[in-house]
Amino acid sequence: MSASQMDYQAEAAAAGPSRSEGLADGRRLRVGVVGLGIGRMHIEGWRQHPQVEVVAIADPDAQRLQQVGEQFGIARRHASAEAMLAGESLDAVSICTPNKFHKDLTLAALAAGCHVLCEKPMAMSAAEAREMLNAAEAAGRRLMINFSYRFSAQSQALKRQVDAGVFGDFYFGRSVWHRRRGMPGFGGWFGQQALAGGGPLIDLGVHRLDLALWLMGYPEPEWVMGSRYDAIAAPLAAASGKRFDVEDLAAGFIRFRNGATLVLEASWAAHIREAELMETRLLGTRAGLLQKNLNEGYQFSAEMFMEHNGAAMDLLMHTPNTPALSAMHHFAEAMLSGRPHDAGAEQGLVVMEILDAIYASAQRGAPVQLGPR
Repeated sequence: MSASQMDYQAEAAAAGPSRSEGLADGRRLRVGVVGLGIGRMHIEGWRQHPQVEVVAIADPDAQRLQQVGEQFGIARRHASAEAMLAGESLDAVSICTPNKFHKDLTLAALAAGCHVLCEKPMAMSAAEAREMLNAAEAAGRRLMINFSYRFSAQSQALKRQVDAGVFGDFYFGRSVWHRRRGMPGFGGWFGQQALAGGGPLIDLGVHRLDLALWLMGYPEPEWVMGSRYDAIAAPLAAASGKRFDVEDLAAGFIRFRNGATLVLEASWAAHIREAELMETRLLGTRAGLLQKNLNEGYQFSAEMFMEHNGAAMDLLMHTPNTPALSAMHHFAEAMLSGRPHDAGAEQGLVVMEILDAIYASAQRGAPVQLGPR
């Protein structure tokens, strides 16, 4: 069975009818959300679509379960994902737990006949991600990863320019997310290797990596060189008695089989001027682009650089006035219409392979070769 997103409809037909087929009669897509930290944003995202109803939520924290249930008017509340899957008839599930649980909960949801939207990173490792992809294919169900930064109206507008050939072929890029001081829940699960699988590289860098790869057309990686550091966070953790065994900064150099290269950087703590710095710069044979956050916040500018009639031209993209539609809205529309969805598990696996290789290279002090697909 092909793993290509474009072959999804043929795969689904071969696997048999999906729970979300035949909804043209007006029945709403029934969704459950597991994990109510970032899961709150998933609830809001699903609710953007008029044919979606979040009917159930699950979280072991009883207080948070009650608070979120009351906030969004969701009466069906469960102390575990297993209880929710056993007690509800769902079309799709959002997995929004610590990274350690992504694989097992995704497998459980697929086994229950649900399509799955999994938070980034897809898993703790490429091996886990591959297991999830294989399970989705075997079940004839969809598996999408929440690479949310590609779904902004601005990123979508940039992608349309890319697809129109404005930039030619991309051959070099740099994609970064640095924070001067921004370790999430210092001492919590984000800083524990056993629960998170890594630090800012797998937390923040995953977004900038996917965005760059998506704009570049997801070229196939050939080899990776990486470094990781904990120069700031480790002493702080030791002094405060906090648990912290991941990096606070990591960087990677990725070489693709088409000859292009990409530099990736991510940090929770670094001696930089900005409180928060996010940018993705890609250089193409016809033009270059830069997407960068404004005023150290979460609004972005997008610029294009080119030559026209012998003159250097800088073009500032105006952010589209259309409201940004979430990854959840996109996934719902794809399920309801039977069309392929974006940010599929295949691309999630490529991201995990690159992240694994950066960490492995940092540990070995040498480049890591990635086999051809």
